[in-house]
Amino acid sequence: MAVTGLILLLAYLLGSIPSGLIIGKLFYNTDIREHGSGNLGGTNTFRTLGVKAGIAVTLADILKGTLAASLPLFFGSGTHMLLAGVFAVIGHMYPIFAGFRGGKAVATSGGILLAYAPLMFVLMLAFFLISLYTTKYVSLSSILTAIATLTYALFTRDPALIAVVAVLATFVVYRHRANIKRIRDKTEPKIKWMSQKK
Repeated sequence: MAVTGLILLLAYLLGSIPSGLIIGKLFYNTDIREHGSGNLGGTNTFRTLGVKAGIAVTLADILKGTLAASLPLFFGSGTHMLLAGVFAVIGHMYPIFAGFRGGKAVATSGGILLAYAPLMFVLMLAFFLISLYTTKYVSLSSILTAIATLTYALFTRDPALIAVVAVLATFVVYRHRANIKRIRDKTEPKIKWMSQKK
């Protein structure tokens, strides 16, 4: 029990590392919480600081989920990888190192899948990129990918994966509720850096 508690605490702390805040302040002298949506995730970093910073933050956020989900392996513990991953996502959404104002759980959730079900991660990443290329909405693509991931999980017959993906998908949709309203009102900004060739 003590080891499990330590793993979950470490997972939460890993998830709490504010990648967007760190990269913004270190390399751009910018606090991205004061720009755009005020969110610490990759999407707001793309909008505020550009493609390079956005990619860096997204990769860092994915890595947080992957490392957190791998902690039980490092410790040789029976703690489920997915449980540790969920705590990282909670840390990402409500980071102790950034006033409990974090991101929207998408990249870190993907990082969990990268550790636990790599093929599923690759397929869902491809789905996200195709959706993003088609719609130009990061938020809508994130929501659609969450739904697609849950649909995929239902066919795996892995109860733990199904349950955790259901929780993560709920997190993603809930955290994007303002975006859903803006999409409905046609005020949600579209990305400009992945333009279709004419």
